[in-house]
Amino acid sequence: MQKKERVVKILRIIMPVVGIFCIVVFPPWDGIRAWITPLPATVREQVDDAIGYGLDGIIVYVNKKGEPPAFYSAGWKNKVTQVPADPHALFKIGSIHKLYIATAVAKLVNNGSLSLDDTLADLLPELVGRIEYADQITLKMMVQHRSGIPNFTDQDEFNWFTPQTDEDKNLELILDKPADFKPGARYSYSNTNYLLIGRILDKVLGYSHHQYVYREILAPLGLTHTYFSLDEVEFEDVVSGYWYGYNDDLRHLGGSMIATAEDVGIFLRALNDGSLLNDDEQAIYSSIYEYEHTGWVPGYYSIARYHEDIDTVVIQFVNTTGGTPMVQFFNTSGGTKVMVSNVVYNRIVRILRREINIDE
Repeated sequence: MQKKERVVKILRIIMPVVGIFCIVVFPPWDGIRAWITPLPATVREQVDDAIGYGLDGIIVYVNKKGEPPAFYSAGWKNKVTQVPADPHALFKIGSIHKLYIATAVAKLVNNGSLSLDDTLADLLPELVGRIEYADQITLKMMVQHRSGIPNFTDQDEFNWFTPQTDEDKNLELILDKPADFKPGARYSYSNTNYLLIGRILDKVLGYSHHQYVYREILAPLGLTHTYFSLDEVEFEDVVSGYWYGYNDDLRHLGGSMIATAEDVGIFLRALNDGSLLNDDEQAIYSSIYEYEHTGWVPGYYSIARYHEDIDTVVIQFVNTTGGTPMVQFFNTSGGTKVMVSNVVYNRIVRILRREINIDE
């Protein structure tokens, strides 16, 4: 027992030293350098500087209220064929698509096609006995990631680096597994929620919810460069995605909604300023989901936010992920290049605030 206590005391002394050593020797230097470098004068300079932090390509869209939108890009759309970054190119936006799905839910709840209190058992009875607490999980809980349904992308059998074309296979990964927690007990992000919501919408509508989004959400805004599938677009129109340190083009993996930065920006402003939804729909939406989002799939990281204090939408797309350091302390979902992307985004917003003399 005394020997064990001595070991514990020694570890308590050694581990902080080891931790400090690792922080000094193995930090994500690109992210730190991006953070501590003096802020440039313009967004254009910051976008250009971003490539020096190990990003292959970057697209930024800035929409200030009352001004024409500004488009920026640097680096490569395709680094192998040396095609320059194009601010109007299509990009995989990952989980930003949840904003569109939540909007569809709000509209269908408002027109009476759905109720937020409908349970998974009511909506997809075939999953009773396959998903724990199906009779207690409500639609609202799924929209808000409070259902307790396990996240299929967290399962050991799930592989991000294989083509994501089979939703049935992904759903199978979590069927018959225990819930992460009782419905409503807490928040835990789960892509399974939105996979199931897509199925619910298809069933209620009697046709693909993709068509509903195109007709009821995108068309009124004049958005013609937003798609649900890689199959709907010309392959060469899509930005190539890269994992840091490798030249493989990850476009072929699919598994993501696709859009231009401008389309996402127009949608996001309309969602935030109330011009997309009527008052009743807006009230429902406000009660169930958020007004900004990030998106990640291998090779692609996107940020979509409206900044009320400067009345500006800023969309950023970066086609580099990965770059995990040697110590877990610094690991982030999607790798340290996601950390760099976040630093760059925040610096761009700081520049925009500085331009109109708003203190942070």
